[in-house]
Amino acid sequence: MARIRLFIDHPLGAGQPVPLDGDQAHYLSGVMRLAPGDLIEVFNGRDGAWSACLVAASKRGGLLDVLEQVAPQRDPPDLWLLFAPIKKARTDFIVEKAAEMGAARIQPVQTDHTNSDRIRRDRLQAHAVEAAEQCGGTFVPPVADLVPMSRLLDGWDASRRILWADEAMAGPSQTLAGLPRGPWAILIGPEGGFSEAERGRLSSLPYVSRISLGPRILRADTAAVAALALWQAALGDWR
Repeated sequence: MARIRLFIDHPLGAGQPVPLDGDQAHYLSGVMRLAPGDLIEVFNGRDGAWSACLVAASKRGGLLDVLEQVAPQRDPPDLWLLFAPIKKARTDFIVEKAAEMGAARIQPVQTDHTNSDRIRRDRLQAHAVEAAEQCGGTFVPPVADLVPMSRLLDGWDASRRILWADEAMAGPSQTLAGLPRGPWAILIGPEGGFSEAERGRLSSLPYVSRISLGPRILRADTAAVAALALWQAALGDWR
């Protein structure tokens, strides 16, 4: 496997020339010190992973020549992560780990106690791309715009169940044995927890399952990783 991996938003196939923008060309030639003829691995989230040869690189752009497929496309299970944005570095961490751990979609939600009323979606998407490049994945989860949780639930498709990591249930850890497979979303609340009104609504929804993540109350970023690992081990592609 090539040491350097790069996400390319371009069709990939044997003999396919692929243009590089200025940032990509600078990364390969200026940061990683590659020269024409050196090999890297590329993926576009649709066509698997491919080896590619660097043809040219300059400040204005560059060119790759795609050689052969080295790994098939591997899509994650149909799992979304819903979370309330927290401090910048910790929000970045949540997005990075969700991409690494196989979330198919990352949806920031604004709750009654959310600390931030805006996000930089483009920056978070870039973190998801970097995580996929580094972990050997061939899929990059889309990061959606921040939406109020009430609006999200108003239009929710009940066929997608929600696993609510409820901090109020801190206690003995639980398994997901008996829960159905299929489309799911994991819901992680804000640092201050959900409001009583939000808790009441979530508790009333038939497609929401509450779960404890153990005897300690976890930070939101830690809870996201724990819940993703629990779901993947029981219902996802870690089985």
